[in-house]
Amino acid sequence: MGAHADHDMGHTVAGWTGTAVVTLGFAVAGAAFVAGSGPGLWAGAALIVLGAVAAWVLHLVGRGKATGPRPPELRHWRTPDPAGRHGHPDCLGCRLAGRRTARAGGPDPARAPVVTAAPAAAPAPGAGARV
Repeated sequence: MGAHADHDMGHTVAGWTGTAVVTLGFAVAGAAFVAGSGPGLWAGAALIVLGAVAAWVLHLVGRGKATGPRPPELRHWRTPDPAGRHGHPDCLGCRLAGRRTARAGGPDPARAPVVTAAPAAAPAPGAGARV
């Protein structure tokens, strides 16, 4: 692999695509700012948004990764994530897409029963009152 074969750097198709398009968007917006071009600034902003959306969509179709290190056999950047289509625990992108998965070690907090506090009992007459 390379010098960092034992460390999962998180390189994925979703990550590379999003980074490349957003970097291009910032370059276009920067050049437009220097040139004083309003439409160029809007084009750069559109590319930045497009890059973020592209990375999110690619993550949702299984070309991203979950938070944390992956097993060694899944670390190549072109390897699809087998759990990607079902959602990742603690993943904001998956939650925004409506994918809720149970966390490792406990139930999904979104599906946990709501616990409400019982009303406090009224104090007995004269309790705690000083004259």
